[in-house]
Amino acid sequence: MEPDLFTAAAEERQEKDPTASPLAVRMRPRTLDEVVGQQHLLKPGSPLRRLVGESGGGPAGPSSVILWGPPGTGKTTLAYVVSKATNKRFVELSAITAGVKEVRAVIEGARRATGGFGKETVLFLDEIHRFSKAQQDSLLPAVENRWVTLIAATTENPYFSIISPLLSRSLLLTLEPLTDDDVRGLLRRALSDERGLKDAVTLPEDTEDHLLRIAGGDARRALTALEAAAGAALDKGESEIGLQTLEETVDRAAVKYDRDGDQHYDVASALIKSIRGSDVDAALHYLARMIEAGEDPRFIARRLMISASEDIGLADPNALPIAVAAAQAVAMIGFPEAALTLSHATIALALAPKSNSATTAIGAAMEDVRKGLAGPVPPHLRDGHYKGAAKLGHAQGYVYPHDLAEGIAEQQYAPDALKDREYYTPTRHGAEARYADAVEWTRQHLGRKRS
Repeated sequence: MEPDLFTAAAEERQEKDPTASPLAVRMRPRTLDEVVGQQHLLKPGSPLRRLVGESGGGPAGPSSVILWGPPGTGKTTLAYVVSKATNKRFVELSAITAGVKEVRAVIEGARRATGGFGKETVLFLDEIHRFSKAQQDSLLPAVENRWVTLIAATTENPYFSIISPLLSRSLLLTLEPLTDDDVRGLLRRALSDERGLKDAVTLPEDTEDHLLRIAGGDARRALTALEAAAGAALDKGESEIGLQTLEETVDRAAVKYDRDGDQHYDVASALIKSIRGSDVDAALHYLARMIEAGEDPRFIARRLMISASEDIGLADPNALPIAVAAAQAVAMIGFPEAALTLSHATIALALAPKSNSATTAIGAAMEDVRKGLAGPVPPHLRDGHYKGAAKLGHAQGYVYPHDLAEGIAEQQYAPDALKDREYYTPTRHGAEARYADAVEWTRQHLGRKRS
């Protein structure tokens, strides 16, 4: 970074009084080895390792990179580590405040530094998706000729927000949301580290769990909440950050919910039973509890898909596609936006007509199979596509339904032991009424005896 007079003064103040900077800033990793998460991007020989000069150079220089990921996953942190570890000239711009003029000034400075001193320039451009097409175009000559090595950060899909020529000249590195274990390790380091809270307070397990739920995989949010809660505890003369202190500080109540225990299963059960009972308001309440407690959205989506077949079935054939679409969307977008998708599906399922006929039908059929009621496949249904099948009587006498006017042939399909068995008992709820009419008609035309 090229400090001006004000930047230098601010850095000098921070050195004299580290607490002048937010905890999230003070706890920024100083090396790539201190970075939590994103280990898939930090392997030996990776583009980021090459940027900090760990791979020894050679004829292939480091590539420009675009860092794409949710807020708080370490995009700015990685750029900061590069700025501290590299022996290159480092310049930082934000697309929120910078424009083409500033970009051109950096490029011109980079060309002078390369030509006059042989010093390469790394340009960190935050929020690059905020740059217009013309502004992004201004970067192309510098990136293509490697007058600068670009590190660009974005929270938006780069295939939609970044021009193709710039994408083709850079490596796209995708950052994953931090896991609870990643954030937990960061919190514990911040509590004890000399740059952090220096063991001034402790963090009980229940408070830590609530803090992890609040963070939602965002390291910056976790450290900001920790610093605020620690300050509140110390103001009270307390050496422990109690759950109540954290709740008061972040203005968010802790939801009693154990993702690995009874609460996990009890609330999930209540959600499904509320949907089954068509109580949309109760269903939304339990959904909200699971979301606020930090439940895995994929787990919720899986439960909704099961409910769509178990409790709704053919009464609303659209229920399952809605639930499946919700699960696919949730896997792509994650929280917080996934809450909208889960709400959409929950409301649709709760208000749909209900039928468990598909559930009871397969249950009855499987029970008979387990009892040994199976028997050989009727000869006329057996495979007749191989030589010698006709001599065995296979596929002989089979009537092809499409050859008949009504499209249905009166012939036996089930084994002899089950030829009059009826598993499917449709309801007259919603769209299943037409299935009830259809099954009655088909059974009559199949010549089945009434049970």
